[in-house]
Parts: sequence; structure tokens; C-alpha cells
Amino acid sequence: MNQMIRYVLIIIGSLSVALGFIGIFLPLLPTTPFLLLAAVCYIKGSPALYHWLIEHKLLGRFIKGYLNGEGIPLRAKIFSIALMWLFMAYSGFFIVKIMFVRMILLITAIGVTWHILSIKTRI
Repeated sequence: MNQMIRYVLIIIGSLSVALGFIGIFLPLLPTTPFLLLAAVCYIKGSPALYHWLIEHKLLGRFIKGYLNGEGIPLRAKIFSIALMWLFMAYSGFFIVKIMFVRMILLITAIGVTWHILSIKTRI
């Protein structure tokens, strides 16, 4: 893999870890989706960071529940879907002016919503 791509993945993963950690304390910021994104970035960019994240005493439990098939918490599902639709709607109405791109945003939002809802809910 290209070294530059690895660095970008590590940076995105690290930002996601930071946002996920903040989300533990801020009720409006979802934790699990950010940590899952970090895990995906780390597994490609740095296996050592992936292992650190999965085995982390506090953060690892959010990811292990998903990976073990236990699901993700209902709160994480609600916040993930709500924030995604908020940002997609904002982008579609205020930023993107090309109808084709707006349709891609809509289709992506529907697909991600369907995926999140299809994951087992952990209460």
C-alpha cells in the first residue's frame, strides 16, 4: 500500500478515535460509529494501532460488541442516523447544486440508514 495512503488512514483513524472518545461524554456525538471508522482505517493503515484500539480498556468495548455480533447500542444508531441525515440534507440543500450529486447523497443516506438499521441493536 502507498505510504501516503497509510498516513491518511492513520490520520482519519486518529481523528475518529478523538471524536469517539469525546462522544462518550457528549450526548450529541455518537461514539461507536467513529470508533468503527477508526478501526477500519487502522486495520488498513496500521495493524498495531488497530490492535491497540481493539484491546483498549475503555474504547475496545464499543467495537468488540459490533465485531462479536452483539450489535450496537440503540443510542448510537439513533444519533448516527440523525447526524448523517442532518449533514446529508445540509449538503444537498446548501452546498451541492448539481442534481446528480444530490441523488448520490440521497441514495448513500438511504443505503447507510438501511445498513445501520439491519445491525442488531444492543440495549
